[in-house]
Amino acid sequence: MSGSLHVVVGASGGTGGALVRELDRRGHRVRAVNRRGDAPAPAGVERLAADVATVDGAKAAADGAAVVYHCAQPPYTDWPAAFPPLTEAITEGAAAAGAKLVLADNLYRYGPHDGPLTEDLPAAATGPKGRVRAEMADRLLTSHREGRLRVAIGRASNYYGPGGRNSVTGDRLFRAAVAGRTVRWVGRLDQPHTLSYLEDVAAGLATLGERDDADGQAWHLPAAEPLTGRQFLELVVAASGGRSRIATSSAAMTRLAGVFVPFIREVGEVLYEFQAPYLVDWSKFQRAFGPVTPTPHAEAVARTVAWFKRYGGSE
Repeated sequence: MSGSLHVVVGASGGTGGALVRELDRRGHRVRAVNRRGDAPAPAGVERLAADVATVDGAKAAADGAAVVYHCAQPPYTDWPAAFPPLTEAITEGAAAAGAKLVLADNLYRYGPHDGPLTEDLPAAATGPKGRVRAEMADRLLTSHREGRLRVAIGRASNYYGPGGRNSVTGDRLFRAAVAGRTVRWVGRLDQPHTLSYLEDVAAGLATLGERDDADGQAWHLPAAEPLTGRQFLELVVAASGGRSRIATSSAAMTRLAGVFVPFIREVGEVLYEFQAPYLVDWSKFQRAFGPVTPTPHAEAVARTVAWFKRYGGSE
């Protein structure tokens, strides 16, 4: 695919922004798409303003593309109503261009599960956001099987990294640490949890876009070893100067806070992730595309803290 055009929709978000940088680093022609056409991007990257929630906007965004990466998201509170039509519009745009579509997905579809998460688990989510994620991914894979367009899906856990805001391990946590305030974990501090670093997520998605043998499948993306909530917060506090106190928010506290903060209220659907071990098995990706060595958490946290110190959570 040397010289072909790779289009990232949702390029101003954490995942999309990291992916734009990764694709550019790999030498691809890149188009970064968001509503205003002002997505942060390296010199030489094309920037385009388009409303990809409309078919016309999605077609304009995908015009001439070999690969379209779907990193766009509606507001978290609007997922059940807004995500399916957004994804369908982006699918229409990619199909019209004859492009492969790579979906940046998460793990909500699986619901609570004992043991490591693998790609062959059934979709057991009962909450609305988990169900809609499962339905979207399944429709895309059906489109692939029917020959409508080529599809690959990359799934990541709760993420953090430069530019990573809309995550329970993102903006609120790192801004508090940089300011020396109390840093809070949602749920139990002693349970191991797979955390995805945005630059590793981007590298995984770029690989799925490049490789034909990724097509028609879902893949768990590479991530460093699981950490307990306490271990992760200790890394964040140390990298931020060591001034913050570590605390946790119980399920009851989180639900109470959700009365006043819509984002926190919506997180209630996936609190189970933080009450027991939440482990992601990405050995399928390693076997197919490895060897892959994810960024060590200490290094990833240091980079993330440096970004939040510079930008304070916004650019």
